[in-house]
Amino acid sequence: KMTTTTVLRLTLLLILLSSAFSELCNPQDKKVLLQIKKDLNNPYLLASWNPDTDCCDWYTIECDLKTHRIISLTIFDSPVYTNFSAQIPPSVGLLPYLETLEFHKLPNLTGPLQPAIAKLTNLKNLRISNTNLSGPVPSFLAQLTNLTFLDLSFNNLTGSIPGSLSQLPNLFSLQLDRNHLTGSIPSSFGSFKSNIAGIDLSHNNLTGPIPPSFVNLNSTTSLVLSRNKLEGDASVIFGPNKSFQIVDLSRNNLSFDLSKVEFSTSLTSLDLNHNKVFGKLPQGLTALNLQYLNVSYNRLCGQIPVGGKLQSFDIYEYFHNKCLCGSPLPKCT
Repeated sequence: KMTTTTVLRLTLLLILLSSAFSELCNPQDKKVLLQIKKDLNNPYLLASWNPDTDCCDWYTIECDLKTHRIISLTIFDSPVYTNFSAQIPPSVGLLPYLETLEFHKLPNLTGPLQPAIAKLTNLKNLRISNTNLSGPVPSFLAQLTNLTFLDLSFNNLTGSIPGSLSQLPNLFSLQLDRNHLTGSIPSSFGSFKSNIAGIDLSHNNLTGPIPPSFVNLNSTTSLVLSRNKLEGDASVIFGPNKSFQIVDLSRNNLSFDLSKVEFSTSLTSLDLNHNKVFGKLPQGLTALNLQYLNVSYNRLCGQIPVGGKLQSFDIYEYFHNKCLCGSPLPKCT
């Protein structure tokens, strides 16, 4: 005959056994995550990473619903958390099923992009932004053939942009803006293997011309190259068959005759301010459904064509040109 104490003991044992067996998290993944936490100096941000609980329930973690392997690791700071100082742990490369890796708004995250990231062959989304990451944009990123989104913006990255990034067969969006990158734009960026939709290289120290190969960028809808030191002819970007909706080339040293440029009807935003663009505003601009236009601080001349959206913009979008005139600017004399 079982005593009450025995029943209680058995019940407790069954509870302990069931909780042990009900943990979905892969033991190896859990071990790696706890190493990552240690390498990040055990920040309060990762307080939920308790070794006694199922790691699929941890904050900033996502497990695959079928395999229960870790597929997403997104660590980002917010005002309620104590910030931490660390480098990207090499141990992140030991999560083989990872599809999303994100370190965002971590100003005390320093050091280079870890080569261990190259092991994450299933990675689709890599976002390391708003940190103090330094060093180059590594060419090993071109090995991550499943990558669709690459965002390394708002860091302290230096050196040139590796042309091999154009070989990524699934890349949809590339953001390298707001770093300290130098050198020229790789000519291979005119022939991405993927149908890349968005490229943002703005707020860097890029020099030289826009590659002539950009004439081949036919699937791209957004191109932002502003606030660099680019020079020469940018007319290769434009053409009636292009897919661009947004083109921002502002604050460079670009010099070309705008009157010879043909635009695609898809264009809704065009920013050329603070360059050395000359010639007249082409009549073709009146056919566009422009939501934004800025051609100020250039060397344009002649009357602003009448029609379309051109008269709906402010004088500030047109002023400081050589001899541009007509509404909304003063009448031509």
